[in-house]
Amino acid sequence: MYAVIKTGGKQYRVVAGEKLKIEQIPADVGAEITLEEVLMLGEGESVQIGTPLITGASIKATVLSQGRHDKVTIFKMRRRKHYQKHQGHRQNYTEIRIDGISA
Repeated sequence: MYAVIKTGGKQYRVVAGEKLKIEQIPADVGAEITLEEVLMLGEGESVQIGTPLITGASIKATVLSQGRHDKVTIFKMRRRKHYQKHQGHRQNYTEIRIDGISA
């Protein structure tokens, strides 16, 4: 069984037992969380699609860690104008493990 969930403005296809890095959510390491925004459920040939969400469906997950991704370097330059700008960014994330999918 798999599900498509929405969290942090992004959509993820998840299966039970899978590890996943999502946008940071305020939860302690080791805490169990419930993700309510389930867009689609599928099992074999049967697929259930929400309009836009499936009522009563939820995903149980455990928070494994909080961290930051690798640095992304932004470099802007205008040729012949003596203009250069350097900037870096590290996005925060929460790593979770999907424990179960309930319809």
